[in-house]
Formats: sequence, C-alpha cells, structure tokens
Amino acid sequence: MIGADTLLTRCLAGTQRFIKVATIVAAGAVSLAPAHAGNMSDVQDSFDSVFGTELRAPRTPDDFERRLAGVAEGSQGRIGVAAVDLSTGRIVDVMGNQRFPMASTSKVAIAATFLEGVDKGKWSLSSEYPLMIPVASAPFSSAVAPVRPGAYMSARQLMELMITRSNNYATDALLKVVGGPAAVNAWVRRAGIDDWHIDHDIATLVRDDGAINPAKVVDKRDSATPLAMVELLTGIYQGKWLTPESRSVLMGAMSRCVTGRNRIRAGLPSGVSVSHKTGSLNNTSSDIGFIETSDGRAYAVAIYVTGQGSRPAREARIASIARTVYEGYLADAGSYRRTASASR
Repeated sequence: MIGADTLLTRCLAGTQRFIKVATIVAAGAVSLAPAHAGNMSDVQDSFDSVFGTELRAPRTPDDFERRLAGVAEGSQGRIGVAAVDLSTGRIVDVMGNQRFPMASTSKVAIAATFLEGVDKGKWSLSSEYPLMIPVASAPFSSAVAPVRPGAYMSARQLMELMITRSNNYATDALLKVVGGPAAVNAWVRRAGIDDWHIDHDIATLVRDDGAINPAKVVDKRDSATPLAMVELLTGIYQGKWLTPESRSVLMGAMSRCVTGRNRIRAGLPSGVSVSHKTGSLNNTSSDIGFIETSDGRAYAVAIYVTGQGSRPAREARIASIARTVYEGYLADAGSYRRTASASR
C-alpha cells in the first residue's frame, strides 16, 4: 500500500468442491476477537485443528482442480483461491471458505459503497474531500489511529488513487465520507454477501499490522473468504448493484491498476487483459479481479497467499495460480466446444 505524498508527486492446501454462483455458501468460519484485547483463546493458532486435513483433500477432482490444488499447495503458509467463469458459472476453489486478510483488496467494496451513494444522489464524483493523513502514534495505543486532513481532491481523483495506486490516504478519505467500516459492511450485507467484514480504517490497519502471523492464524477481522470476494466481483461485473456509469468508473480504475505487476498479470500471456486490485500486509499478499480474453471470455478470481518465505515468493505463487486458472478455463472451453460439435 502506497502513501499519497509519493503518489501526488508522480500523480490463495487442496481443492474443495466447485459450485454454482447462485449457491455460494460460506462454512466453517471461526469467531475471533482482537488478539491485543486479551482474548487470545479466540484466535486460532493452528489452522489444521480447525480445518482438518480431510477438508483440504481433493474429492474426486478433475484435472483442472488437481492442477490448481498443486500450485496452491500451502505447506509454507495458507493459500486461498476462488475463481468463476463468468460465462458458464463454473467455480473452482482451494480453501475458498477460509478467511484471509483482505488488506487493500477491501478497497473495491469501499469504492462500490461510495459509488452507490453517487447513484442515489448523496454525493458526486466532482465533490472534493481531504486526504486523511496518519499522525504518528504507537501501535494499539488507540482504537482508531489519529489522522489529519491533507490536500483536497475530487472524489474521482481519490478513487483513482485508491484503486490504481492503492493509496491509503485517499481510501480513508472516501471511507470517512461513506460513514466508515460499518457503512461498507452494511453495503456488503445488502448485496447478500457473507464472510466479508472490515473492522478498521486503513490508517489503523497499517499502524497495528504485524501482531498476528496470517500464515498460521485465522483472524476474522478485516478478512473475507475467497469465495465471498469472487461473489462480490461477480456482482460488480454483472452490474447488480451499480448503475452502468458507476460500474464503468470502478471497472475502469481496476483496469488501470499499476500495483502488483508480478502477481496475476505476470502469469498471463500478452493479449489478456486484467482489471484488478492488490493487497499487501505482514506476511500476506493478494490480488483479486477480472481476467478477460481477446475473444470475450471473462473470469473473476481472488487469490490470497500467506507465508512462502518472502513477498517475491508470494507474488510468484499468485502468478502461477492465475496462469493455472486461465489455462484451466481455456481447457474447459475447448472441451465444451468439442462436445458440442460431436453432438451435432
């Protein structure tokens, strides 16, 4: 995640089942409380004791699922993946029902919440709001990290910085406008999505980062399941919740994202377009978004990787998973075409 000062100057082991989009179900969530508040018994340190090996083992998988399980193998840290072919509705996932830290991938929902307000006439993209710049404070010294107002920018500019550059100051500016994390959670609930929740603004999330190792701990705060995130992406792509104009603003910004060059985008051949949003925090890297081919196929994907030894290793794993998803769906399409031709 990138600060505004620099920007202004440069202005997902094993496969679970696949299911239909309309029946995405989240299961096995663990109720957790803030670790620093003294409820350590509520934080699960061993994910295998909550999500046993039998839940991670493939159940009569096809070749696509076997390959995905292989590249998303999580012996060096938890990995969660979910993807959907937006034409056929086929979903594949690895640990798709387990919570992972969203980090900056939550910014897609923050943007959608703001854009819903635009659609309802609450505010406009030309309205100006101040950047929210963090004031130095010790970790966990307050429930909410202190911030100060910075330069005023239009909501359109703030959204562009938030999505394309993952700017935290711009994100907190729009988050404040919509009414904070509670307002975003309310929008997600209205959209019918479970297993998705943010608890903090970005300033607080970054200040207090590092207290928990996401490679070993399932923490429900500021987290989502990969399946929930793919459900969110699918609805945005299908125009379920936003007007065509607001959908275009969000999808356009995601298509211009410049962060995560070594993640989803790096695993795909030239000619394939990616519209996405990255996320990075302590020992975790992620990338979510849309993969679109030149002949009109489109896939929504959410990849959350923890551990793996280093950030470059996590990013390489994301790229490999993205490539496997892309190639798997291409093989699916080829199989469908052969079957259809043979039936004539």
